[in-house]
Amino acid sequence: MQRRTVVKGLTAVAAALPAVGFTSVCAQAAGASGDSLVFDPSAYTEQTITLTDAGGTAHEVVYRFHKVASYVAKPVDVTYQSLNISVPVRIDGTAVDASDAPILFANSVGGYMPSSVANRTGIAATGMGGATSRQGLALAAGYVVVEPGARGRTLVDSSGVYYGTAPAAIVDLKAAVRYLKFNKGRVPGDVHRIVSCGTSAGGALSSLLGASGDSPLYAPYLEEIGAADASDAIFATGAWCPITDLEHADMAYEWCWGSNPPASGSLVDRTVSGELSSAYGPYLASLKLRARGFGALTARNMDDYLLRTFMQPSATKYLAALSDSARAAYLAAHPFISWDGSTATFTWADFLTHVGARKKNAPSFDAFDLSTPECNLYGTGTTAARHFTLYSLRHESGAGARLDEDIPSKLRLMNPMYHLVDKVNAGRSRHWWIRLGTKDTDTSHTVAGNLAARLTDLGDDVDTSYYWDAGHGADQDPGDFVKWIAAVSGHRHR
Repeated sequence: MQRRTVVKGLTAVAAALPAVGFTSVCAQAAGASGDSLVFDPSAYTEQTITLTDAGGTAHEVVYRFHKVASYVAKPVDVTYQSLNISVPVRIDGTAVDASDAPILFANSVGGYMPSSVANRTGIAATGMGGATSRQGLALAAGYVVVEPGARGRTLVDSSGVYYGTAPAAIVDLKAAVRYLKFNKGRVPGDVHRIVSCGTSAGGALSSLLGASGDSPLYAPYLEEIGAADASDAIFATGAWCPITDLEHADMAYEWCWGSNPPASGSLVDRTVSGELSSAYGPYLASLKLRARGFGALTARNMDDYLLRTFMQPSATKYLAALSDSARAAYLAAHPFISWDGSTATFTWADFLTHVGARKKNAPSFDAFDLSTPECNLYGTGTTAARHFTLYSLRHESGAGARLDEDIPSKLRLMNPMYHLVDKVNAGRSRHWWIRLGTKDTDTSHTVAGNLAARLTDLGDDVDTSYYWDAGHGADQDPGDFVKWIAAVSGHRHR
């Protein structure tokens, strides 16, 4: 990687400073200016980087790297409530005008943990497995890339108070979007063509950001941190293996993976698994989801919907791409798949057997002993973790136990399905890219299936696909995602 440092303005100088010095200097400058939310387009470092696109071609990209000390006027922690902006100016020697380019808004949240970009001195160009990241591919395509930080569930202050639990992460991401919209005309790129992306918990937050645009539910939280007075609606949403709909995730997990043995070798409590699985049917019915060719989606036909809509097409695409000899070998090793020369078919039971071990125990998300990350996500004050489902709470505390008073509202703030089903949000994204692996047992396949079904039923543009035999976090078509952004935004792709 080559870098040329051409320094402009205070924030570019601060990019070379340690994190504490950087945030301190920028905070002082913001206070002196009297308007901490005004973006300075002249403050950047100019850098050169070589990026390899999805087709294997290397490109020399010269870009401007802007560091924004904080995207809110009253930050709780600038280490996390900051963002970076990368703007291409030359690609392979040709000048690029990114003033009206789409903006890729790429969060790097995992496990609902804190995510910081304060110490980064350039774009995060390398993704999982060492390949070029989605951010890098987008920059090489001529798009503006925004990388926001966000608070997360494990942050605790000197008094023992947790300050990154729900809904801090989504509030921060919304505030970052508002910062961009507030700075329309100053921030490079088209602020009306912001495309979010994230993986796992980051995928859930990306989905939530897309579903809840401009929802008034978040107003008091945004006001508290001094978010800009602007819209937080985004144009399009990319979500990889989103871990969401948490209050129903234990039920969904047992419905999907209840018959699969845990990878740990321990035994799942069959009573707990059975009770949770049985409870999923009424919840699924309450969503009133429909899918073409299936009618109402229920616990009785959900397996067929998933199988024919996602799993069999995924296997078909995988097998069709193999050479004749490789395909014959795969089919010989996996006789449960029937192949007629163009289409793969199999049963749901055989698919579950093929996936094998499940990753999580029961309950998978609201653990009886409060040990799961999601229990920490719903912690509050000096309480590190809390139950967020009646099932787990009453299992531990008795039939008369009630959830803490704030839990229902926190659940609504963290669940995209609330904004798509309970109170359909007019400010949601209308373009959706959803991806996950068929062997991903981090959550139930119904989570993405339900999301896709509801969005399709609402008339949104939904591109959903599963990667055959891939696990959690897989991304096998990042180049197609970048082209998809160009297609839905109307921007000419390089």
